[in-house]
Amino acid sequence: MILYHGSNQEICNIDLSKSRPNKDFGQGFYLTADKEQALRMGEQKARQNGGSPILNIYEFDESVLGRADFNIKIFDSYSEEWARFILANRDRRTQERAHDFDIVVGPIADDQVGLQLFRYMKRYINLPTLIENLKYVRVTIQYYFGTERAIKLLKKV
Repeated sequence: MILYHGSNQEICNIDLSKSRPNKDFGQGFYLTADKEQALRMGEQKARQNGGSPILNIYEFDESVLGRADFNIKIFDSYSEEWARFILANRDRRTQERAHDFDIVVGPIADDQVGLQLFRYMKRYINLPTLIENLKYVRVTIQYYFGTERAIKLLKKV
Protein backbone atom coordinates (compact mmCIF):
# COMPACT_ATOMS: atom_id res chain seq x y z
CA MET A 1 0.00 0.00 0.00
CA ILE A 2 1.04 3.60 -0.53
CA LEU A 3 1.25 5.91 2.50
CA TYR A 4 1.85 9.66 2.52
CA HIS A 5 3.53 12.07 4.90
CA GLY A 6 2.95 15.78 4.35
CA SER A 7 5.76 18.08 5.41
CA ASN A 8 7.71 21.18 4.45
CA GLN A 9 10.79 19.08 3.71
CA GLU A 10 11.84 15.97 1.84
CA ILE A 11 12.31 13.09 4.26
CA CYS A 12 14.76 10.52 2.94
CA ASN A 13 15.89 9.15 6.32
CA ILE A 14 13.27 9.01 9.05
CA ASP A 15 14.70 10.12 12.40
CA LEU A 16 12.33 9.31 15.26
CA SER A 17 14.24 11.61 17.62
CA LYS A 18 12.99 14.57 15.56
CA SER A 19 9.37 13.55 16.04
CA ARG A 20 7.32 15.57 18.50
CA PRO A 21 6.12 13.89 21.69
CA ASN A 22 2.53 14.09 22.96
CA LYS A 23 0.95 13.19 19.63
CA ASP A 24 -2.10 10.93 19.21
CA PHE A 25 -0.19 7.65 19.36
CA GLY A 26 2.99 9.03 20.91
CA GLN A 27 6.33 10.15 19.52
CA GLY A 28 6.77 8.54 16.13
CA PHE A 29 6.43 8.91 12.37
CA TYR A 30 2.88 9.41 11.10
CA LEU A 31 1.48 8.66 7.67
CA THR A 32 -1.91 8.36 5.98
CA ALA A 33 -3.31 6.57 2.96
CA ASP A 34 -5.37 9.73 2.30
CA LYS A 35 -3.29 11.80 -0.12
CA GLU A 36 -5.44 14.92 0.38
CA GLN A 37 -5.00 14.73 4.15
CA ALA A 38 -1.22 14.52 3.71
CA LEU A 39 -1.23 17.47 1.31
CA ARG A 40 -3.17 19.55 3.85
CA MET A 41 -0.64 18.61 6.52
CA GLY A 42 2.22 19.65 4.24
CA GLU A 43 0.54 23.00 3.60
CA GLN A 44 0.05 23.51 7.33
CA LYS A 45 3.71 22.67 8.06
CA ALA A 46 4.86 25.10 5.36
CA ARG A 47 2.67 27.88 6.81
CA GLN A 48 3.97 27.22 10.33
CA ASN A 49 7.65 26.66 9.58
CA GLY A 50 8.28 28.15 6.15
CA GLY A 51 9.24 26.45 2.94
CA SER A 52 6.93 24.71 0.50
CA PRO A 53 4.60 21.77 1.04
CA ILE A 54 6.17 18.42 0.14
CA LEU A 55 4.40 15.11 -0.21
CA ASN A 56 6.65 12.26 0.96
CA ILE A 57 5.50 8.92 -0.44
CA TYR A 58 6.28 5.50 1.04
CA GLU A 59 5.43 1.94 0.18
CA PHE A 60 4.34 -0.33 3.02
CA ASP A 61 3.53 -4.04 2.87
CA GLU A 62 0.31 -4.09 4.86
CA SER A 63 0.54 -7.87 5.35
CA VAL A 64 2.91 -6.93 8.20
CA LEU A 65 -0.18 -5.84 10.17
CA GLY A 66 -1.05 -9.52 10.62
CA ARG A 67 2.39 -10.66 11.72
CA ALA A 68 3.08 -11.77 15.29
CA ASP A 69 6.72 -10.60 15.30
CA PHE A 70 5.65 -6.94 15.48
CA ASN A 71 3.70 -5.37 18.34
CA ILE A 72 0.75 -3.78 16.51
CA LYS A 73 -2.41 -2.06 17.72
CA ILE A 74 -5.30 -1.37 15.35
CA PHE A 75 -8.29 0.81 16.19
CA ASP A 76 -11.05 0.27 13.63
CA SER A 77 -13.09 3.28 14.79
CA TYR A 78 -13.52 5.81 17.55
CA SER A 79 -14.08 3.96 20.82
CA GLU A 80 -13.54 4.39 24.54
CA GLU A 81 -10.33 2.37 24.25
CA TRP A 82 -9.13 4.65 21.39
CA ALA A 83 -9.97 7.80 23.40
CA ARG A 84 -8.14 6.57 26.50
CA PHE A 85 -5.13 5.63 24.35
CA ILE A 86 -5.04 9.09 22.71
CA LEU A 87 -5.36 10.86 26.05
CA ALA A 88 -2.60 8.73 27.61
CA ASN A 89 -0.23 9.68 24.77
CA ARG A 90 -1.13 13.35 24.63
CA ASP A 91 -0.94 13.93 28.37
CA ARG A 92 2.67 12.87 28.90
CA ARG A 93 4.67 14.64 31.55
CA THR A 94 7.67 12.33 31.20
CA GLN A 95 9.88 11.11 28.37
CA GLU A 96 8.73 7.55 29.08
CA ARG A 97 6.53 6.08 26.37
CA ALA A 98 2.87 5.33 27.18
CA HIS A 99 3.00 2.05 25.18
CA ASP A 100 5.38 -0.34 23.44
CA PHE A 101 3.69 -0.78 20.05
CA ASP A 102 5.83 -0.77 16.91
CA ILE A 103 2.88 0.26 14.75
CA VAL A 104 -0.50 1.77 15.62
CA VAL A 105 -3.29 2.23 13.09
CA GLY A 106 -6.41 4.20 13.86
CA PRO A 107 -8.47 7.37 13.50
CA ILE A 108 -6.80 10.77 13.53
CA ALA A 109 -7.69 13.14 16.34
CA ASP A 110 -7.98 16.20 14.06
CA ASP A 111 -9.28 19.64 15.11
CA GLN A 112 -12.91 18.48 15.30
CA VAL A 113 -11.95 15.47 17.39
CA GLY A 114 -9.50 17.56 19.41
CA LEU A 115 -12.34 19.86 20.45
CA GLN A 116 -14.33 16.90 21.74
CA LEU A 117 -11.27 15.55 23.58
CA PHE A 118 -10.74 18.99 25.15
CA ARG A 119 -14.37 19.05 26.29
CA TYR A 120 -13.90 15.63 27.86
CA MET A 121 -10.59 16.55 29.58
CA LYS A 122 -12.25 19.66 31.05
CA ARG A 123 -15.08 17.38 32.25
CA TYR A 124 -17.70 19.25 30.22
CA ILE A 125 -18.77 15.87 28.82
CA ASN A 126 -18.32 12.27 29.94
CA LEU A 127 -16.64 9.47 28.01
CA PRO A 128 -19.84 7.95 26.54
CA THR A 129 -20.86 11.44 25.29
CA LEU A 130 -17.41 11.92 23.77
CA ILE A 131 -17.73 8.66 21.83
CA GLU A 132 -21.31 9.51 20.79
CA ASN A 133 -20.18 12.93 19.49
CA LEU A 134 -17.37 11.31 17.49
CA LYS A 135 -19.89 9.21 15.53
CA TYR A 136 -20.59 12.31 13.44
CA VAL A 137 -16.96 13.05 12.55
CA ARG A 138 -15.44 11.83 9.27
CA VAL A 139 -12.88 9.14 10.11
CA THR A 140 -9.42 9.51 8.60
CA ILE A 141 -6.98 6.73 9.46
CA GLN A 142 -3.38 7.39 10.44
CA TYR A 143 -0.43 5.02 10.58
CA TYR A 144 2.08 5.45 13.39
CA PHE A 145 5.55 3.92 13.16
CA GLY A 146 7.19 4.26 16.56
CA THR A 147 10.29 2.06 16.52
CA GLU A 148 13.36 1.76 14.33
CA ARG A 149 12.35 -1.74 13.27
CA ALA A 150 8.95 -0.43 12.18
CA ILE A 151 10.54 2.46 10.25
CA LYS A 152 12.59 -0.07 8.28
CA LEU A 153 9.32 -1.40 6.83
CA LEU A 154 8.77 1.86 4.93
CA LYS A 155 10.27 2.17 1.44
CA LYS A 156 10.62 5.70 0.07
CA VAL A 157 9.04 6.02 -3.40
